[in-house]
Amino acid sequence: MWSNTKASKQLGIKYPIIQAGMAGNTTPELVAHVSESGGLGTIGAGYFGLERLEAEIDAVKKLTSQPFAVNLFVPNNQKLLPAQVDLMNAWLSPYRRALNLENPVINLSQDQLLESQVEILIKKKVPIASFTFGIPDESLIRRMHEHDIVVMGTATSVAEAVANEKAGMDIIVAQGSEAGGHRGSFIKENGEYPMIGSISLIPQSADAVTIPVIAAGGIMDGRGVLASLILGASGVQMGTAFLTSQESGADIAYKEAILNSTDTSTVLTNAFSGKMARGIRNDFINYLSEFGGEIPDYPIQNQLTSGIRKASTAQHNDKLMSLWSGQTPRLATSQKAGEIIDTIVGEIEEMSNTGIKR
Repeated sequence: MWSNTKASKQLGIKYPIIQAGMAGNTTPELVAHVSESGGLGTIGAGYFGLERLEAEIDAVKKLTSQPFAVNLFVPNNQKLLPAQVDLMNAWLSPYRRALNLENPVINLSQDQLLESQVEILIKKKVPIASFTFGIPDESLIRRMHEHDIVVMGTATSVAEAVANEKAGMDIIVAQGSEAGGHRGSFIKENGEYPMIGSISLIPQSADAVTIPVIAAGGIMDGRGVLASLILGASGVQMGTAFLTSQESGADIAYKEAILNSTDTSTVLTNAFSGKMARGIRNDFINYLSEFGGEIPDYPIQNQLTSGIRKASTAQHNDKLMSLWSGQTPRLATSQKAGEIIDTIVGEIEEMSNTGIKR
C-alpha cells in the first residue's frame, strides 16, 4: 500500500500528503478539508500574533477532529543597520507615496514570540508542529515531546537534514529548489545557502537520516507523489497545489497569476522579505533587481515591504504582491482541497494498477 508509510503512521493520517504551511494564505477551511480528506492540513502561523494563533486553532478544531499541524518560523537573529534601512526606505518611497503609507517601525523581538506560540500549541493540544528557517532550541523540542507533539523540521541539504535529526526532530521536510515561497535554508556551504533539486535531495537525505523524510518542491499530482515515494520519501508536502484551491486564503489576483503562469514564470528573489524565496516575477521584483545597495536581511526587509504588499493585495494588484509559487504552475487547478486529494489518490491508484503513463 503506497499510503502506508512511516510518516503517515506517525502523523496519524490516511494519506502521506501534507498541505504546506503557506503563511498568510491558509484558512481554517483549507486546513480542515485537507485533514478531513485524509491528508494533513497545516495552519501557516508564521506571522500570527498569539490571539490570532489561538483563534485559528479553535476554528480548525470546530471543523475537524482529524490531526492537523501548525507551522512556525524559527527566529533569525539579525542586526539592524540604520543606514541600510534608510536607503531601502528611500528606494521604496515611490510605492509608499502612491499607496499613502508611512515608514514602518522595525521590531526584531522574535525569540519570546516563538516560545509563547509553542505554549499555545501545548495548551490547545495541537498534535503536530512544523518549523522552517532553522531548528528550534532543543529544550523547546523536548518540551513539545513531553506533550506528545510530533515535531517536523525543514532541510534544503543533507547537512541540514542531519542537523534536524541530531536536534531531536521526528520528521524532516526536504525542500527542493523547485519549491515555492521561502527557502528553509539555515546552513551555508561555501558561503551560500543550498539550491538542490528534489530528485537529488530526497534520496540523499533519506539515506543520511533514520527518521522519515517528506519531499517538497514542485509536486502537484499523483506522478509527483509516487516519484517522491520511489526516491525514498515517506510522504510529500504540497503548497502551490493547494494555494489555488477554493478554500485557500490567497487573493483572487494571486490565484489567477499562478493559474496563468508557465514553467519559466518563477524566479528566486529576496526583494520582498530579505530571504530567498521563489515566486512569479512581477514589477516589484524587477524594480528591486535594480537596487544598488544590499537588501536588508529577513525579517527587516519583510517588515519594510509589508505595508506595500498588504495595500496591493487589498487592491488586487499583482504587480506589487509577493506571488510565491513553485516551478510547476501549469498543473495548478481551482478545485476544492478535498477534490485535489481525491484526484491525486485516484491517479496513484490507476498508476499502481495499470502502470505509469509514459
